[in-house]
Amino acid sequence: MRKSIRKKKRRKTIAPTDNRYGNNKGRDNGKDKVIMNERIRSQEVRLIDENGENHGVVPTSKALAMAEEADLDLVVVSQNQEPPVCKILNYGKYRYELEKKAKEAKKKQHTVDVKEVKVRYKIDTHDYQVRIKNINKFISQGNKVKIVVMLRGREMQHSNLAFDLANKFMADLEGDTIMVEKKPQLEGRNVTLFLAPASN
Repeated sequence: MRKSIRKKKRRKTIAPTDNRYGNNKGRDNGKDKVIMNERIRSQEVRLIDENGENHGVVPTSKALAMAEEADLDLVVVSQNQEPPVCKILNYGKYRYELEKKAKEAKKKQHTVDVKEVKVRYKIDTHDYQVRIKNINKFISQGNKVKIVVMLRGREMQHSNLAFDLANKFMADLEGDTIMVEKKPQLEGRNVTLFLAPASN
């Protein structure tokens, strides 16, 4: 009685479209093209299997056969060596992990903005407290703050009052969480003061 022989399908060279792991859904965006499976042109590779075991340098054909046997992919993870380093892995999951790490790294990055707070030297108590509250909020978000005490026309004759207000801001805000980056100085017709988050 003849036994039916099930022929194993040859793995495709394109990235798997495993939606569970949020891969590229078969689209090639032209960036960071992954070299995998039959796209690997090197005759030999440095092989790491799906269990993390290092097999050293092996023929690429053997590495492909091992990947196919495990129903996984052979992916180049480092092209900077000769021969290149390849791993046997689930490409869909691998791509998902890479994208997840990239998103986490992006979240940790913070672009420091300089928030400008403009006031007149005749500011009343309520408005002053509102400015203090806003400055504390900006600093807590990791931003720097430029306080601008504006002087117009004949008010330049009272620049000392503008410096007094800038020094009051400095005295009320400087502490454990806020540091003075630049002390009050005259810039054109304005008195400016720069504050920044205190270094831990």
